[in-house]
Amino acid sequence: MAQVSYSLGDLSRVEKGRTAIVISKWYREYSDAMVVKCKEVLAAAGCDVPEVHVVPGSLEIPLAARRLAQADPLLEAIIVFGIIVKGDTYHFDMVKNLCMSGLERVMFECDIPIINEIIPVDSLEYIKARAGDNDKNKGIEAGKAAVEIIDWRRKNPLPGR
Repeated sequence: MAQVSYSLGDLSRVEKGRTAIVISKWYREYSDAMVVKCKEVLAAAGCDVPEVHVVPGSLEIPLAARRLAQADPLLEAIIVFGIIVKGDTYHFDMVKNLCMSGLERVMFECDIPIINEIIPVDSLEYIKARAGDNDKNKGIEAGKAAVEIIDWRRKNPLPGR
C-alpha cells in the first residue's frame, strides 16, 4: 500500500481558475474527504470555488463530465472522485474499464483536462489510507494536478485563442 506525501511548496498561481468536481454518491465519506483537500489546494492557487456535482455512481461520472464541459466552455479542468470496490463478480472490472475509457473520450473530444481520482480498490482499507486528514490525501494530488495543467495550458494556448 505505497502512499505518497504531497507538498504545496511549489504550487503555481492560477488566478480565477475554473474547475468543476464530479463525485459518485457511493462511499461519500471518503470522496468528500478528498474533495475537501482538493478544494483547499485550488483555493491556495487562486482558483474560483468549484461546483461539486454528485452522480449516482462512478459509471455516470464520464457522462456528467462531458455535460459540464459542453455546457461551460470556460471550464479549465474537471476533477472526478469515486471509489470502486472489488466484489465477487465481474461488475467491478466492467465499471472500472467503462469509467476510464469514458473519461478518456471526454478529455480528448472536449479538449478539457480530466483529473481522475476514481480509485478501484480491493477493500475499503486501501481508500481509508488515501482519504485521511493528512498529506497523503489523494484530493491534494488531484488539486495539484488541476493547478499544474491549468497553468501549463495557459502558458501554451492553442493558436487563435
